Amino acid sequence: MADEHGRKWDRCIADTAVKTVTGLGVGIVFSVLFFKRRTWPISFGSGLGLGMGYANCQHDFRSPYLIHGHMVKDQ
Repeated sequence: MADEHGRKWDRCIADTAVKTVTGLGVGIVFSVLFFKRRTWPISFGSGLGLGMGYANCQHDFRSPYLIHGHMVKDQ
């Protein structure tokens, strides 16, 4: 049980980090190309990424009976 909990935390942290950095990158691109180098697209993009990662973590921890990436057969 503790091993599965650790895997969920690892997956959660990695997913949140990837989504936050991606949102940050998209925010930087939009800031430079479309919004005359204002800072709000950067904050907005990284906030969206952080929020999406947080929502995925909540879903992952609230559904304890899902097995990610494995197919379970009935016997």
